[in-house]
Amino acid sequence: MASDSYADWSSQDAVVCRGVGKTWAAGTARAHEALRGIDLDVAPGEFVVLLGPSGCGKSTLLYLIAGLERQTAGRIWAFRDPVEGPSPDRSLIFQETSLFPWLTVWQNVSFGLSIRGAPEAERRAVAREALARVGLSEAMDKRPDELSGGMRQRVAVARALAMRPKVLLMDEPFAALDVQTRAKMQDFLLDVWRDSGASVLFVTHHIDEAVALADRVVVFTARPGRIKSIIPVTLPRPRDPFAPESEALRRLLTEELKGEVDRAFAEQEALAAG
Repeated sequence: MASDSYADWSSQDAVVCRGVGKTWAAGTARAHEALRGIDLDVAPGEFVVLLGPSGCGKSTLLYLIAGLERQTAGRIWAFRDPVEGPSPDRSLIFQETSLFPWLTVWQNVSFGLSIRGAPEAERRAVAREALARVGLSEAMDKRPDELSGGMRQRVAVARALAMRPKVLLMDEPFAALDVQTRAKMQDFLLDVWRDSGASVLFVTHHIDEAVALADRVVVFTARPGRIKSIIPVTLPRPRDPFAPESEALRRLLTEELKGEVDRAFAEQEALAAG
């Protein structure tokens, strides 16, 4: 861990990373460095997109901020408190919805509250409010297998919102959806984000998704993941994907990523050949 002098760099921001690194299986023959020297500040209510080639550590950074893994270098704070483990203030949403098929929608949404021992009436009320925010009030008593893929992902967002987090960490949540549903879910997510006031860190491989969603785009290098550039997005919402400004941003991000994607592919080919 870094020295206590890092504490002087913390702030009231939603998330602060200073010198963050992660080596998986450190000290073994299987060790590999996923992240190196990550410095990042996320303001309250900001929507930050993490963009980079496969295997560059974007998801790893989310796990570290969520407190599900410990970094091997540097420090992380959330609203000035050191991140030393999971917290209901920081909710992580995965690619797979991970809903329990034997529970109803409202029981899935309120699952975290049930672990806390909250009474059923409170859990139902919180679930009803969260489902209303994602437009699924009528699905309270349905089972996950009765819902479409997009609806299941909305239930996963409702489950995260039920814990009233200050930070939403989203790991390619729309990756499995078709193009039309993905676009609808992006619009839906922006509405939910504005209503919740939470900060969002959103991992994606898709440049169009970054253009549609971000206040800032953080571009990662190939492994070990480092921050190559941070690009502010000042386009007004809702964004026209065909506007000249959107196309210019798309071209900029494509150019920023090109060399990193080439390096990532070359590394993967070398590993496969070895």
